[in-house]
Amino acid sequence: MTMTSTSSQVELQEQYLHPLPTIEPTVESATERLTIDDMLGKYCGEFGAWQWKNFVLANLGWTLEALHTMIVIFADHQPRWRCINPTDCNVAATSVCGMKPGSWEWVEGRRSSTVAEWSLICGDKYKVGLAQSMFFLGCMMGSALFGYLSNSTLGRKRSLALVSSLNSIFGLLTAASPYYWTYVLLRSLTGISTGGNAVCAFVLATEPIGPTKRGAAGMSSFYFFAGGIVILSGMAYTIHPWRELYIASSIPSLVFLLAVLPFISESPRWYLVQGKIDEAMKVMKSIAKCNGKHLPEGVILLLDREAFNKDDQRSELKHVEKGNLATLLRSPLARIRLLVAIAISFLGAVIYYGLSLNVVNLETNLYLSVLLNAVAETPAFAITAVLLSRVGRKGIGIGTFWFSGGFSFIGSLMKSHGKWKVARMVCGIMGVFGMAGNYNLLFLYLEELFPTVVRNVAMGAATSAIQTGAALAPFVVVLGGGSAFGVFAVCGILGGILVFFLPETHNKSLYDTMAGLEYGERSCISG
Repeated sequence: MTMTSTSSQVELQEQYLHPLPTIEPTVESATERLTIDDMLGKYCGEFGAWQWKNFVLANLGWTLEALHTMIVIFADHQPRWRCINPTDCNVAATSVCGMKPGSWEWVEGRRSSTVAEWSLICGDKYKVGLAQSMFFLGCMMGSALFGYLSNSTLGRKRSLALVSSLNSIFGLLTAASPYYWTYVLLRSLTGISTGGNAVCAFVLATEPIGPTKRGAAGMSSFYFFAGGIVILSGMAYTIHPWRELYIASSIPSLVFLLAVLPFISESPRWYLVQGKIDEAMKVMKSIAKCNGKHLPEGVILLLDREAFNKDDQRSELKHVEKGNLATLLRSPLARIRLLVAIAISFLGAVIYYGLSLNVVNLETNLYLSVLLNAVAETPAFAITAVLLSRVGRKGIGIGTFWFSGGFSFIGSLMKSHGKWKVARMVCGIMGVFGMAGNYNLLFLYLEELFPTVVRNVAMGAATSAIQTGAALAPFVVVLGGGSAFGVFAVCGILGGILVFFLPETHNKSLYDTMAGLEYGERSCISG
């Protein structure tokens, strides 16, 4: 590998490094210094028993996110109605708008959904989409907030503990909402806490995994989200009152906080970039011991910028980069990656959440449609995981966007009645299939595009874009029919084009610092 020039190294150091307390007190006694990926591969094991346990437990956070996010499909659905006074009620009507009050009733009663309880119909129908959008706007703020907190002094694990406790509290309070606007407020607060869940859970699960195993493992994370949707469908099928459903979906977050989180380890990468080398080494030794490996004494961790810049290893003054948005935007390379990541995250969210929420317009069995959508995601995860090593991250990203966009386009040409509504449902399911594969890739791709010091900040920004797209999705769904499918088709085509501007990251080690990213990418170009 060709090293960058000394002048380039100095420029990068001046640009990214800020003097902070020393992080390597045992350098003099070290016999071998390795990056985390090298240490995992040489001594600790890339994906052994320790990583299996940590991976499964941390990813349960995705299951919880599915419960809190997708519950609106059932809690806010419009239930069936029937006439009780044929004189003033038109049995053949498709809507109760214009009918005399008292001439009709909800089949399952007013407690079956928020729509029935607060009469969110006719002129107030927009309030259904408003409540859902406010949740996703809350997610947008939460993604940015917890992306920063989990990258700074709070860390990944404590951030996940905080969002889990808040999800449980806000979910239970939502069940007790006395008025519609109280409900909207509490859903917004739930969105803020839910927004930080995905970033923290995914990074905690995958950062301790070696580079050759990380792709397949990361692509398996979203089985947990699909599993959460399946669980939610079962809950909603047996628990019809919307308030009770919110209670049932909030309790698992409390169980996760008390019974699961204590067995999850903080990321050794976060410890390292925070200057806590002793804590990072304790985690690495724990990984080696649990995996039946031996980590020799005298072997210590090395930041990637030091691996590329030998002068930095010998420097008496060690530095810790500040993991914030300003540091990220200061790099032209990282800045371009961030802008493209935000754009594809937004477009993907409009398609995924739009198609998921659009089941209410398909006039088919709600519980079955949601279940089929979730089941459709499962083979997508397996197929994309198999293709990952063959076509790479870019190939899957482009292909899944265009796959969903293509089926959405076909769906936009179909009618919404008779035999066509089943065909349109199939197009929706195939669209979800494609975007499930895309989301399965997205978080892995984002993790590999950005170094540890700003990884959660970047992923938080991209997740905020996801939540912005998700917030707009309910309003696209309100369009109904072919118009909604047409929007999803355009988003799919644009998303695929944008992925062309991102680099391939297959089998590349994770960078830890911004300087390491610059050194590494320049070395790849010059080498």
